[in-house]
Amino acid sequence: MFDIKTLTLALDELEQERGISREIVIKSIEEALAAAYKKEYGEKGQIIRAHFNPETGDVEFKQIKIVVDDTLVYTPEFDENGKEIKKAENTNKTRFNEEHHIMLDTAKLIKKTAELDSELEFPLEPKEDFGRIAAQTAKQVIMQKIREAERAVMLKEFGNSIGTIVTGTAQRFERGNLFVDLGKATAVIPYEEQIPGERYRQGERIRAYLYDVDESSRGAFIKLSRAHPQFLVQLFAQEVPEIESGDVIVKSVAREAGARSKIAIYAPNDNIDPVGAMVGGRGVRVSTVMSELGGEKIDVIEWSENPEHFIEDALSPAEVLSVTINETQDGEPHADVDVLEEQQSLAIGRGGQNVRLAAKLTGYKIDIHSVNAQGARTGIYEEEGFDEVRE
Repeated sequence: MFDIKTLTLALDELEQERGISREIVIKSIEEALAAAYKKEYGEKGQIIRAHFNPETGDVEFKQIKIVVDDTLVYTPEFDENGKEIKKAENTNKTRFNEEHHIMLDTAKLIKKTAELDSELEFPLEPKEDFGRIAAQTAKQVIMQKIREAERAVMLKEFGNSIGTIVTGTAQRFERGNLFVDLGKATAVIPYEEQIPGERYRQGERIRAYLYDVDESSRGAFIKLSRAHPQFLVQLFAQEVPEIESGDVIVKSVAREAGARSKIAIYAPNDNIDPVGAMVGGRGVRVSTVMSELGGEKIDVIEWSENPEHFIEDALSPAEVLSVTINETQDGEPHADVDVLEEQQSLAIGRGGQNVRLAAKLTGYKIDIHSVNAQGARTGIYEEEGFDEVRE
């Protein structure tokens, strides 16, 4: 029935290259053969199991019957027209099927130790030729089980890697999604998780943040991102030993991938300069991260428990005159920031990017007020847009 040499090679390859044990594949073969046997030769309600010997290629088929008694099943009664009569006392019992069940007293004649709900095995005649349909059924079940095993291996291996950076090679673009070869699996970087403007040639090495392993009926999908804020954090963690040791703690991140990011950090030990640790000597650490992100600008901000100081630093490189914390009617944290007129455009940033990132970083809605040389407010920029205010 089977080419033992070819089968052995296939089992070895699956175990060594895909991490699927021989036992799992053999079990899938047995289930496939049992399904094929039942399809071709079985009766309704039968439980059929197959035992496959990979050393010889021999297959044994057995019918399984469940041991029951009158408390679990009922024997149907029929009227003179052959119609089954269903009685109320039988509604909580299963209909007796001689292909599926065996009564306890009969079972004890075969096996003295038989008990309720136990199983008895009955050998079935081996069939060498299952036919075209049965062979196709067996093949489909085998492939399904192998895919399930691969998915389980993938979930186990890459599920433990969620929240880390992985390295692979660019494989292909498909409908805007970038597929990445990770060796044992293929991952995808969805269009919205890519850095705008980045393009990769086939075979080019790529690093990305593994943020999810999604299991569906079609398989397990490994999802990567280069736009995720945590990708920035993990890149710094690889360059800054103080993050790994806990001497520097990342408090928050605001990122517009490919353009600009702000990262707030804190050092519990007053003797450690967190910004200096992140930037590195001559800026080498932050430059390395920026290079990986295609030149994305990164502002390293020292976190402060004082919201006024934190917001002021978050709006760098603009110089801030004052910060006033307010609570809006809906309870949303809100800050009014005063800057000189010549600093307003710097505080706002191109397209509102600087103030928008500062708001994300601090968790405050920020309004920028321009102030003239006489100290009078001359305009206000809200996150929704710019309104002139004349006094």
